[in-house]
Parts: sequence; C-alpha cells; structure tokens
Amino acid sequence: MQNLQSIKQRFGIIGRSELLERALGIAVRVANTDLSVLITGESGVGKEVFSKIIHSLSQRKHNGFIAINCGAIPEGTINSELFGHDKGAFTGATADRKGYFETVNGGTIFLDEIGEMPLDTQAYLLRILESGEYIKVGSSKVLKTDVRIVAATNVNLQDKINAGKFREDLFYRLNTIHIPVPALKERREDINLLFRKFASDFSEKYRSEVVRLDEDASKVLTNYSWPGNIRELRNLAEQISVMAEKRMVDAEALRDIAPQLFKHNLPMMQSSEKGDSGIADMNEREILYKLLFDMKNDLAYVKNLISDLIRENNLKVEDIERLRQFGLPAPTSNDLRSSTDPVNLNTDFNSKSPVEEFVINNPVNEEPTFIIHESSEEDFHPSEEFEENLSIEDMEKSFITKALKKHRGKRKEAAFELGISERTLYRKIKQYEIQE
Repeated sequence: MQNLQSIKQRFGIIGRSELLERALGIAVRVANTDLSVLITGESGVGKEVFSKIIHSLSQRKHNGFIAINCGAIPEGTINSELFGHDKGAFTGATADRKGYFETVNGGTIFLDEIGEMPLDTQAYLLRILESGEYIKVGSSKVLKTDVRIVAATNVNLQDKINAGKFREDLFYRLNTIHIPVPALKERREDINLLFRKFASDFSEKYRSEVVRLDEDASKVLTNYSWPGNIRELRNLAEQISVMAEKRMVDAEALRDIAPQLFKHNLPMMQSSEKGDSGIADMNEREILYKLLFDMKNDLAYVKNLISDLIRENNLKVEDIERLRQFGLPAPTSNDLRSSTDPVNLNTDFNSKSPVEEFVINNPVNEEPTFIIHESSEEDFHPSEEFEENLSIEDMEKSFITKALKKHRGKRKEAAFELGISERTLYRKIKQYEIQE
C-alpha cells in the first residue's frame, strides 16, 4: 500500500487528523479492486477527491473517469444522459446519443448526490451493478458495460429508504465499501493548517504578502462549527487575503471581516412545507442526538468564555479550605486576585442554600476555577428531586400524545408542530398504539 503522505502530496490533501487518515487508508486499500464504493460526508468535505484517488490508484487509471452530479440533472433527461438514447426516442431526439456508461466503458463513474437519483433510474443502475447490462432509452437492444461505480451522498440513505425514495437493494449494492469522510468540525487540528495553505495560494494569486492569524484569531477559527466545511474555509481565506488591512490579522479584525465566526447559536429545528423533505426526512432519534451534540459544543464555548471573564475581572474566591472540606478542588494562587467584594462561603452546602457553583476548566493552568455567586433566598423556590424517565421512546410517545390532544386529533396540525411528516406521525401512532 502506498504511503499516505505521498498520497496527500499527490492529491493536495492537507491534514493529520486520525479520521482523515483512516478514510484515506480505506480508499487506498480498495482502489485496486472492482468493488463498488459509497462515500458519505457533509457537503464541502471533498468527497470527489476520494473518488479520484480510487480511480488513479486502480487498474482503470488509463481509462476514462467522469464525475456526475445526480442532483443537477433534470429527472426527465437523466436516463438519456447516463444510458444514452436512440433517434426518435422522445421529442427532440434527432439522433442517436451515447450515454456515460458507454463512453466511459472500462473506466470509473463517480455519481455524486446519489440520494437525489430518481427511482426508475435507480432500477437501471441496479441492473448494471448486478449484470453489467443496460438498455438505451427508446431501444430494445441490451448492451454491456464494464464500469466501476463510486457513489457519494451527503444525506442519510437509510432515511431515504424508510421514506420510499431510495431502493434498499441498490443501497446494499453500492455500500460494498463505505468511506466516511469527516467534517471539518471533526478534524479541528487541521483547520489552521488548511487556512495557511489557502492563504499561501491566494497570496500567489493576488501577488500580495501572505496573511497570518494571531493566537486569538486562530482560536476563533478552531471553535467555529464550519457548516460549509473546507469550501467555506477556502472562501474565508480568500476573503481575508483581499479585505485585511494588515497582514497579521487579530480577532477584532477578523470580526469586522467575518462576523459569522463569532456567532454561537443553539440549534433550532425548522418545520418543512414540503411534506417529507428537509427535517422530516431525518430520523427522530438522530435529531435528538444532533441537538444534544451541538448543545455540548455550545456549553464548552460558554465555559471558556466564563473562564476568560474570571481572569479579566480579577475575581477572587475566599475561604478555600471550606471548599476542600466538601471534596471540591480549589483555584490556584495564580487565579486568585484582589477583590473589593469578597464572597461569603459560610453556608451549609448540604442544605438548599442560595449558592450557585460553576466549575470551569482553566485552559491556561489546567485546573478548575470556581465562581461563587451569592443571591438572596427570595430568589429560590422549594424544589423536589424525582427520578426522570430518560427513555427516548417514552418521550416520543408523550410528545405525540400531547400534540394530538392539543390539536384535538388533527394529525396534520400535530405533525406540523412536532416537526415531522404526517406519514411519520401515522407510523408512530401505530407503533406506540396511541389512542386518539
């Protein structure tokens, strides 16, 4: 197997992430076979590069390679584009036309956005994968082709199958080898490496000095979620190369150029007006998992923000020994500075006291820091602890029951409020045996 570093250099891949190298390793190992490959990953992560690696390292490298975006070809013409047509097959077919599976015979076809392929086209593709046979549009003659198929998608095909929009048998034929390409937020150690590479490229393009980021600006890039992945990072590097007044860019200058980098909003579910499309296509459990994952990232950001406020505002925590009595780590001497308003800790921690505790990881000293905020007892109300049911199925059943009751059994309105399709709601009602 070829060295991964030489593969990176050959195809211009920047990064040292373990997830990235694992994906590259799979691509290199399967390249010299004829197995079908399914590449998954968010939009903008570079899935097409992996298809080119597979083709270039295979025995088909001297034959043709073509990349086709299935979502960009109209449904009425995609069969003609892929498989060709005979003269007179439809209005406007004034001559015979060869399809991609005929022109790239012996090579590799990369089918991007495979989840957008129409169902009838999926049936044609399945036949090619099983027997290598296909028929042109308007013809009755069976043709043979020897093409390797590499497919890619940025959606969950299992959800498409559940919605009746993708063939399950085709999925298993395509998914012989699965290559998950990590999103940029999953390889944060590569973000600044990629930025420096893009900045160097644009400095040559515009014949200017290379822009650089100071430490604070680099942290902003690292903490950003990058929904557009590498494509978004490349566009940002070009924007900064053109717009920055100074070649050393700090956080304030970065805020002026790209304020979106400083927004840390919690995720919000939006309803879709297109039936099963959009959020309705997502599995309910995956939505919950995604919300929890994004909330975890935002909490980490808030912790870092509060930690900075502690140092910048000279906060002080007194009575350190009392903290230790309760098994709580005390702040270091470097973190304790003078304060004109000392905090009173003479309170029984085991009772319902008006003491709020916040434990924040100090990124500098790697030791926890405490903020003890004193409030009046009037701000608190009696509370009762109870065992909470954390079953996702029970939560789903409860939400559906409440929504149906609220809308007096009207499924369409209940489904809209729940953010799911009416079809999914009907399935859930049967699954949980909910009495309307």
